[in-house]
Amino acid sequence: MTDNITGVGADSRPEAGVSALKGRTGAGAPAETRGKTTIADGVVAKIAGMAAREVPGIYNLGAGMARAFGAMREHVPGGGGGVTQGVKVEVGERQAAVDLDVVVEYGVSIVDVAGDVRSNVISAVERMTGLEVVEVNIAVDDVHLPDEEEESEPDEGRVR
Repeated sequence: MTDNITGVGADSRPEAGVSALKGRTGAGAPAETRGKTTIADGVVAKIAGMAAREVPGIYNLGAGMARAFGAMREHVPGGGGGVTQGVKVEVGERQAAVDLDVVVEYGVSIVDVAGDVRSNVISAVERMTGLEVVEVNIAVDDVHLPDEEEESEPDEGRVR
């Protein structure tokens, strides 16, 4: 017997044709499956960027010029925080692909860090969006050395 509320049959498998993002319609369908959910590319990019930054050994995201523009953008009111800096995504109806430009800390195994980033990004995007992540491509653009300091603006103004 099929339970009309949950859409699950006696064999405990979801009915064919029902995905996490596009549900069935009509009065007989459960409320949570009526309609379509769309997820913007920017949402997936933010999730992927945050997930990549959580991995130990990642110093920053973005290639050299992207980081420079991102630093300038942070000082402009309304310029944004740059969570998606170094992140490009392609989002379809049920799948997503992610491209990341990363800077790693000196001394870490790049292969291990890349694997950890892939795992964390795939897990976060799939858990939060229901999309299948088909690939996470990683370009290591730089290695951050311990004695390198980011150029920062002085806290004081020029005029006193």
